[in-house]
Amino acid sequence: MKRLWLALAAAIFIILPSCDSAVVPTGEQDGPVELTIWHDKEEDVAAVLQEALDRLQPGVAVRLERKSGLTEALKLVGNNPGAAPDLYFFAHDKMGVYAEMGILAPITGFVDAEDLNGFLPMTLEAVTYKGAIYQLPIYFETLLFMYNRALMNDSQVPATTEDLYQFMASGAGGRFGFIEQHSTAYYSAGWIHGFGGGIVADDGTPLLNTPETIAALEYHLKFVKRMPGEGEYATVNTLFREGRAASTIGGPWLIPAVRQSGIDLGLAKMPAVAETGLPLAPYSGVQGLHVLRVAAENPAKSAAVKEVLALLLNPNLGIAMAKASGCAPALLTSYDDDEVKNDEMVMLMRETAESAVPMPNIPEMDVMWNVVGNLLADVNMRGRDVSEAAADAQKQAEALILAMR
Repeated sequence: MKRLWLALAAAIFIILPSCDSAVVPTGEQDGPVELTIWHDKEEDVAAVLQEALDRLQPGVAVRLERKSGLTEALKLVGNNPGAAPDLYFFAHDKMGVYAEMGILAPITGFVDAEDLNGFLPMTLEAVTYKGAIYQLPIYFETLLFMYNRALMNDSQVPATTEDLYQFMASGAGGRFGFIEQHSTAYYSAGWIHGFGGGIVADDGTPLLNTPETIAALEYHLKFVKRMPGEGEYATVNTLFREGRAASTIGGPWLIPAVRQSGIDLGLAKMPAVAETGLPLAPYSGVQGLHVLRVAAENPAKSAAVKEVLALLLNPNLGIAMAKASGCAPALLTSYDDDEVKNDEMVMLMRETAESAVPMPNIPEMDVMWNVVGNLLADVNMRGRDVSEAAADAQKQAEALILAMR
């Protein structure tokens, strides 16, 4: 895509072939084919993966290596066969950067097209870049509407954003009726999508001064005025966990701490925007396995990678991950399991997947996070006129993106 992306490089998480079809390495290979997978996942997720991968032995031996700063680590190692992993397990949103760097191999070289028909459509949309599929989806995450039943009973859960606003305006017993990270692009995107807008188009064009985005920011502002002035992660989550806010929008990673604090937690569908009828549509992140070109071009490792991906197409992996860590499986057949069906959080994410928007996987999105964050701070915290601030942000984003190309 441009010289800037050519300067980057990558690596992470690896997985191995199926139990009943051991890899036959080419030539005189002695012992198992060894693969390395970089990842940044929590212990429960990694343990489920490792348990599955261990069944690939003796033909393939997979080593999971946890990397902090995985994004930068991948950029540094690039296609260096001595430093790069064979695969990596990570969110989908950086794949455009790595594809433009030339370090990724499409997974369709290892997985039959018909095997991809069993995935949630949203997950396949997320992992496709310029017509090529670069990730085997394993699970996804998205934001959820959460409420404290002691402060908002089930009958008060808002069906629309106006219902939510009226609850906020009612005083909520001296507490905040609703709080969120109002000046963060990831959280505010749901409001923009609820007005039919977006942050960036598929071709990399910023969408910050469109009528839909401006309308969303102006409407959202009246909610922000009834929230704490400072909307950082720690502030929002502390207020909710301490029972000083009746409801919030947060990710599944927040739920264990909230329940540990003794809150009777309720989960609900996102309210619909009263003006458009569309639900608040948060971004979704799809987590899965990517294949590095250095492994794809090595005959023995390429055969092993094929076995790894075949193993991961088993719905039991998604079921095990849902049970271990509340992950929402990407494979539709994983939802046939009774325990998964009865998991409120997992099934709500499954429902939200019908309207959630995959985080853009194009390189231009790297620019947009900061630009949108500054735009939101200008509007929500500094009182700037929305149209004026959006026009300035649009120009800034366009200039930064032009410099990338």
